[in-house]
Amino acid sequence: VLLLQRCLQLLLLPIHALACLGLWDSFYKKVFPYVMAKVAPAYNQKVYSQKQELFSSLRRFAGPSGQLRLLEIGTGTGTNFQFYPAGCRLTCTDPNPNFRMFLLRNLSENQHLRLERLVVASGEDLHQVADGSMDVVVCTLVLCSVSSIRRVLEEVLRVLRQGGAFYFLEHVAADHCSWTYFWQQVCDPFWKYFGDGCCLSRETEEELEKTNFSELNLRHFHVPPCWIPTSPHIIGYAVK
Repeated sequence: VLLLQRCLQLLLLPIHALACLGLWDSFYKKVFPYVMAKVAPAYNQKVYSQKQELFSSLRRFAGPSGQLRLLEIGTGTGTNFQFYPAGCRLTCTDPNPNFRMFLLRNLSENQHLRLERLVVASGEDLHQVADGSMDVVVCTLVLCSVSSIRRVLEEVLRVLRQGGAFYFLEHVAADHCSWTYFWQQVCDPFWKYFGDGCCLSRETEEELEKTNFSELNLRHFHVPPCWIPTSPHIIGYAVK
């Protein structure tokens, strides 16, 4: 693993140097939304049936008024909008303001939704969202790149009402005895440069199990092709 990491380090030395100088992050945060605008639709096609099944139960967590107050962490380009129920009251958060143009474009194609707030914030600090104000929190392909999964989940519990639900879909660490995990270990130190801080070997399931949810529904699946480092996924929801 170390030998292959050193080889990659040599190949990516210019990018590593820019990152050390603090130049890569500011540059890539402007480029990343354009990359995701191209990549996200292809990914959505691969997991369409999984997302459709997952989000089909959102309505059951609507409040007494029948309206669903939904907060999405790391909304990005808004690729989940098509799966949300009509009339959904939507609060979107993302730490990267450069996603705004793509998000609004996607929202204009999903007029069955009602955007209430668009907040520039990280998942670790959602202080602009009131305690117990949300019926549902959604997070897809975000926990891999946050600085602290624990802090994000603490914020999720804070903003959810009692009986509300946290919906997630994340790529995670592979089985430690597999070749996929071997390549995750090799690529992990450098993957963050191209995935905006993304970590390939996050043990997200363990963090979810440690969090004080009253119910956790989770299953594993693989996104094809199965040999790529981001193939292992978890999907499900947890109830406060």
